[in-house]
Amino acid sequence: MRPPSRFVRAALPALLLLVLAACSAGDSATFPQSTLIPKGDFAAMVDQLFMTTFWWALAVFILVEGVLVLAIWKFRAKPGDAEPAQTHGNTMLEIVWTIVPSAILAFIAVPTVKTIWRTSEAPGRDALVVEVIGHQWWFEFRYPEYGIVTANELRVPMGRTVDLRLTTADVIHSFWVPQFAGKRDMIARHTNHFWFTAADTGIFSGQCAEFCGTQHGRMGFHVVSSDSAGFQAWVAVQKGSAPDSAMAKDSLYQAGKQAFAVGGCMGCHAMAGQPTEKLTQLVGPNLSHVASRHHLVAGMLENTDENLARWIRDPNAVKEGSLMKLPRPMTEAEITALVHYLRSHR
Repeated sequence: MRPPSRFVRAALPALLLLVLAACSAGDSATFPQSTLIPKGDFAAMVDQLFMTTFWWALAVFILVEGVLVLAIWKFRAKPGDAEPAQTHGNTMLEIVWTIVPSAILAFIAVPTVKTIWRTSEAPGRDALVVEVIGHQWWFEFRYPEYGIVTANELRVPMGRTVDLRLTTADVIHSFWVPQFAGKRDMIARHTNHFWFTAADTGIFSGQCAEFCGTQHGRMGFHVVSSDSAGFQAWVAVQKGSAPDSAMAKDSLYQAGKQAFAVGGCMGCHAMAGQPTEKLTQLVGPNLSHVASRHHLVAGMLENTDENLARWIRDPNAVKEGSLMKLPRPMTEAEITALVHYLRSHR
């Protein structure tokens, strides 16, 4: 056999370093959509099943490839060797390589079936019910227990199971929170069920995982997990009224409220304090308490005055194909007032 070339010997250490770098554990901030950093019971069960399968697959790989390399090396042809004797069939080997793979498949199948059954169970009666509705291209979250409707930010209490009931208002979407659970389709006129229990606090990334149009890749959302006290504080804020009375003497706020009413916003969006606040079948996200959200535009932009103004000024420039259409362009004065009005709703 020819010895490895100088290039191969030089490239091998770099290749090994690359492989080791790919195995980095990382964290939620570095890999926001990694399924290998479970933060809930559902994801932990799936991760455990994955690792069980991985170790069995690794054992099979090492065994098979080891025997293959050994056979290639030990029984390699040498100059002058005679033609080897031809052997046909070996009952013992055939029995072994039938029984061993069957046993390995059984060791993988049993935990797989158990995990499927466990993750398909209905959550308990004390679970927090959240109705999730997919839209092009954003997520709507409704909390029947509290009468709250919000968008693109799923708030959950750590330690309490969340019972998600998934459907869609238009095309097929897929709900995916990598660090809490797997993927589940959202289908019109049909409700799929999903559940998980957050085991940690923080802000976690979610994504639509089913191609649903131009902005499918930017149809994201966030799960905000907090302790029970933090979640109840958020509920109290969401159930609060609009700050109209406190802003009675704020001329910029009043101008923004007027812009919301006459600029076409209330034709698509609900807002606390506006006539549309009780409507549920609206085209756009419910904007009540929008300033309390961490992100805008389905997780694309941080919730700042500048980003909100940029979005109102030209939605299609921010998110091509956006369904947000204003009946007329707003003046800069109206945009400034509207941003102030929306950012006052915390």
